[in-house]
Amino acid sequence: ALENFPLLMYILAAKTLILCLAFAGVKMYQSKKIEEKLKKEREEKLKTQVKKDD
Repeated sequence: ALENFPLLMYILAAKTLILCLAFAGVKMYQSKKIEEKLKKEREEKLKTQVKKDD
């Protein structure tokens, strides 16, 4: 079984890398969506403030 050891380590490393990339991708996607939401809310607040000033 020792001759398969490097292959097993390679597969394990690949799995870990894929999981990390997937996790990072999800995090980036979520943060982008949250940023857009915050931006929209901020713009809405600015619009209401401008209306109040008039």
